[in-house]
Amino acid sequence: MINTRRPLLLTAAAALATGIVLGGAGMQLVAAQQTVKRTVLQKMDIPGVENREAVLVLAEIPAGTETGPHTHPGIELGSLVGGSLVLEVEGRPATTMKVGDSWTVEDAKVHNGKSTGDQTARVLVTYIVEKGKPLASPAHFAH
Repeated sequence: MINTRRPLLLTAAAALATGIVLGGAGMQLVAAQQTVKRTVLQKMDIPGVENREAVLVLAEIPAGTETGPHTHPGIELGSLVGGSLVLEVEGRPATTMKVGDSWTVEDAKVHNGKSTGDQTARVLVTYIVEKGKPLASPAHFAH
């Protein structure tokens, strides 16, 4: 018989440890990342640019949830392909996005995506990021 409780307990312990290490913002990002589905569609080194890669991702944010404030080790180019989204970027007013809208987020800029409406927000995102670093890191908005 396979013990399915042990992996579940290990996963819960790892999430708790991550939250303790990262603090409140880390717990919010861990919770958000468990809700947000990110599918890497393509990944490649950028020719002629040392230590940078392009990563194409389909992010799916269920209705009523959000990504949690975070940053990336590079730039984000996004386009909403389904649902609706409010994009919050530090230093800018919150912007309601509709299907077909696109945006950019600068390197290390704190931002958050909130899925609004009754459908999952589907975002096609290209990241130009530093290789070997986590794609997203928890952050706080400066107030």
